[in-house]
Amino acid sequence: MVSRSLVIRGAELSERFSRSSGPGGQGVNTADTRVELLWDAAGTALPDHVRRRVLDRLADRLVDGSVVVVASEHRTQLANRRAARERLAALVREAAAPPPAARRATRPTRGSQRRRLDAKKRRGDVKRGRSGDWS
Repeated sequence: MVSRSLVIRGAELSERFSRSSGPGGQGVNTADTRVELLWDAAGTALPDHVRRRVLDRLADRLVDGSVVVVASEHRTQLANRRAARERLAALVREAAAPPPAARRATRPTRGSQRRRLDAKKRRGDVKRGRSGDWS
């Protein structure tokens, strides 16, 4: 589950396991704890507008229409599977978010313009006062 309204079905995910280079003691050479989680973003069952937005925003991460998330920081395969799924959910949640509202341009108030110009004049006066002949 990515959010309350956005769910990725488990059938859309596939996992591959390999040996991790991280911590694990003697078991690091025998246990396949590294997890690669693949999600077919192009063929997902998300609503059309959401799928297009996700594909556009994740275009640089897609490999043949799929997103690959890797987790190998934990010692157990189960913890790495959980970490990979959480990472994928955060990635998709961010990519599926609607674009922010457009900024409405506003003009500076007359008072703020006057304060800015007064500050510039004061600064210029300070600098002009430094150039006098002091000898």
